[in-house]
Amino acid sequence: MSEQDVSQIRVEGYSVGIMGLKTALEEIAESYAQKPDQQVADALLKRLSKKNYIPDKARASYANAFLREFKKYVGKPYEEAAPSGIDIKVLGPGCPKCEQTEKLVKETVAESGIEASVSKIKDITEIAKHGVFMTPAVVVDGDVKCVGKVPSKEDIKGWITK
Repeated sequence: MSEQDVSQIRVEGYSVGIMGLKTALEEIAESYAQKPDQQVADALLKRLSKKNYIPDKARASYANAFLREFKKYVGKPYEEAAPSGIDIKVLGPGCPKCEQTEKLVKETVAESGIEASVSKIKDITEIAKHGVFMTPAVVVDGDVKCVGKVPSKEDIKGWITK
């Protein structure tokens, strides 16, 4: 597993980072493609529990999320997980301004007490899908709010309290 093998998935409406998901999917895709869903979910849960903290109370939710990712990977129909609260994406490859933007967004969300899911998108192809060609950028519930600059906390607060 490479350092890059960290995937963002939705578990109970929240964006969660999972280490080793891509590797696990590659390893079981062929041999589990025709197995029952519960068997696939259990296999992924067992593999991924070794490198990720999965709370006992949320094991079933994680298993369902892993199964959804498996179905995406092998091209089977799946139901996308809906975000809980506001869905915020910080777009940027990892430059200092992008990191500063992510930190400001997370701080502002925490200070506001508003329920929100904050995820970081580093993949250039994914960033371009939002019509963004300069970073950092912030997307709130699918609307691009800021491009090419670090927003102020006041700006962020305005976007998430509407």
